[in-house]
Amino acid sequence: MRALLRRVLGLHRMLTIFCGMLIALAVACLVGLIVDDRTLLGAPVWLKPFKFAVSFGVYSLTLAWLLTLLSRASTLAKRLGDVIAFMSMVGVGLITVQAARGRQSHFNVSTPGDAAIFGLMGSLVTALWVITIVITGLVLLQRFGDRPTTSALRFGLVLCVMGMAEAYFMVGTTSNAGGISGAHSVGVPDGGPGLPIVGWSTTGGDLRVAHFVGLHALQAVPLLLVGMRALSKRLPVLGDEGVRLGLVRVAGAGFGGMIVLLTWQALKGEPLIYPDSTTMAAFTALVATIAVAASAVIVSGTRRVRTRPSLNLLT
Repeated sequence: MRALLRRVLGLHRMLTIFCGMLIALAVACLVGLIVDDRTLLGAPVWLKPFKFAVSFGVYSLTLAWLLTLLSRASTLAKRLGDVIAFMSMVGVGLITVQAARGRQSHFNVSTPGDAAIFGLMGSLVTALWVITIVITGLVLLQRFGDRPTTSALRFGLVLCVMGMAEAYFMVGTTSNAGGISGAHSVGVPDGGPGLPIVGWSTTGGDLRVAHFVGLHALQAVPLLLVGMRALSKRLPVLGDEGVRLGLVRVAGAGFGGMIVLLTWQALKGEPLIYPDSTTMAAFTALVATIAVAASAVIVSGTRRVRTRPSLNLLT
């Protein structure tokens, strides 16, 4: 426990503190979900700040760890982390305030006050996106340990930037009347029937699906690498650096293809769980391509692993 505490305290301080604040907020929102029966757009008012607290908490903790790995421009990285923590704190705070008021935080321009809050949130999102692009550039210029680790971190950040860009589809290509400018649903009004917890529309397209996949690829791709290392004792082929590198690249490309596919599906006004034949064909082709590429990497790595003992005897 002491070792874990020392490691946590060694992460980026502002982002770590912000993550702690978000954990407290998530607990408070859970209490709100129990004691407050108000709803907004068909969902409990405290569900949205809860989801943002969890999502930003995971993002900030991941970034707090990642920034400590940057040896190049480390001072700049620390300052960028401070700015991200502050701006994210303001953004999540505005969402929480609007929830407490029983008001819609996103796309709400029905009153001057609501419009000002939404405008500020939009500016914060743009700034966060630009800063994340800068951090991605710093990561692309540096190597982290072995090649699979470097590739996993690079893919994770690039995919995260792609996921953040989904927000501009919500504002730029969709709009509703009645004091609302923009929507995350396509073809149907926001607030209709949706999947449990996440609320993704079951009657129309929903841009939040690709947004979610892109944002959390920042955790998923590095965790895939961690999983491969953990399994390498049982599956020796995963101990080969070339295999891990190849599988990370396949996973990164697969995530990128999935973001594009989910965005296309949403813009067609098609629910995630009710794809048409064209979407199913594209999804099947993507999965098949990933499977074939991953299989090729594993087969090639298995051959290398099997030939190593004989090579060692020859030397």
